[in-house]
Amino acid sequence: MSKLFKSLFGQVVLALIGGIIIGLFWPDFGQNLKPLGDGFIKLIKMIIPVIVFCVVVQGICGASDLKKVGSVGVKAIIYFEVVTTIALLLGLVLALVVQPGAGMNIDPSNLDASSLSGYMANAGKVKETGFAEFIMKLIPATAVSAFTSGDVLQVLLISVTFGCALLLIGEKGAPVVALVASLSDAFFKCMSFFIRLAPLGVLGAIAFTVGKYGIGSLKQLALLVLLFYGAVIFFVLVVLGGILRASGLSIFKLIRYLREELVVVLATTSSDSVLPQIMKKLEHMGIKKSTVGLVIPTGYSFNLDAFSIYLTMAALFIAQATNTHLSMGDLAAILAIALVTSKGAHGVPGSAIVILAATLTTIPAIPVVGLVLVLSIDWFIGIARALGNLLGNCVATVVIASWEKDIDKVRARAVLNGESVAPLVEENPVIELMGVTVKPAQLG
Repeated sequence: MSKLFKSLFGQVVLALIGGIIIGLFWPDFGQNLKPLGDGFIKLIKMIIPVIVFCVVVQGICGASDLKKVGSVGVKAIIYFEVVTTIALLLGLVLALVVQPGAGMNIDPSNLDASSLSGYMANAGKVKETGFAEFIMKLIPATAVSAFTSGDVLQVLLISVTFGCALLLIGEKGAPVVALVASLSDAFFKCMSFFIRLAPLGVLGAIAFTVGKYGIGSLKQLALLVLLFYGAVIFFVLVVLGGILRASGLSIFKLIRYLREELVVVLATTSSDSVLPQIMKKLEHMGIKKSTVGLVIPTGYSFNLDAFSIYLTMAALFIAQATNTHLSMGDLAAILAIALVTSKGAHGVPGSAIVILAATLTTIPAIPVVGLVLVLSIDWFIGIARALGNLLGNCVATVVIASWEKDIDKVRARAVLNGESVAPLVEENPVIELMGVTVKPAQLG
């Protein structure tokens, strides 16, 4: 027990229990602890853009082959689209079969839409975003603004461009690559400082939520909540588990390996809070840094599996609750539109409600005001959304690494089995660039 409580995992679990107790018995005090959770997430998000930049640039330069980079990118996008479509279909089918909203008989005219005003404003922007606008949004106003905005896709664009440029200029770029490697080490060390604060962040986030909404908040719309949790568990264990099994690894062992990060995500409902640690752990499993650096950041915007399940499930729930009949054409439209709108979810304030609103406004039959029905349970839904999205991206990285033969399967199995393996050597790395071998220490 002493060893458990000294570990980060044990401390986070203790903080989780403590937050629930504080929220239950001292709700006002619990709500006042909200800055602890918000501050922890802000600390993590503060350095995510720089870490993504360093990891991607190092990965591309380490690959020494632009064809390899392109191959990983194309396979990642194809994988994301296929798996996301499966997730959307799962949410649609389960909602049609279980009918979670049937019998509520809600009259849309009696719903108060005032709480949706902020979400609808952002939804309008998402809805108006066509393919051309989406591409333009990927391009930052300046190279610096990509980092200040925190948009992972914009940072990824800068990173890939800069990495390819360094690769092509050859020996002249070696000092810059060495500098990026040193910056990466420094920022990951900063991250190790911040992650020690995870128990405080978890305590604040849980105490606030329980203090504000009460432990019984989950009873409202319980069937939708339970159905969604069941869908995410099924998707993770059966769909993702089957995909991972085809690569020779176990989803259960992967979940156990990532348990500390998953507990943090559970409490903060944000997968951003563990992005750097996840990338490090996947590299420790034996996956090449270049593959991790390309797949994980891209997946945060393009591979939102659990979010996709919720998008179609919630749309049908609202239709059923308001006794709205949907034709096969409407169902096909929901599926097609959700496949597009889900790509704009990451980085949008109140993303779940905003993207859902943007989807519903294109389906005239469904009253958008029905979003009021799911507002009160969004935090509870958000837990499973964040966990499912994170695991989906981790599995995607393993699978694409397997396709590209960028994973040491022997090391991966040993790590997932909990066996002791030698740490990867990253201090003072040797950098190979266009046939030139350089050590950062030699460059001062």
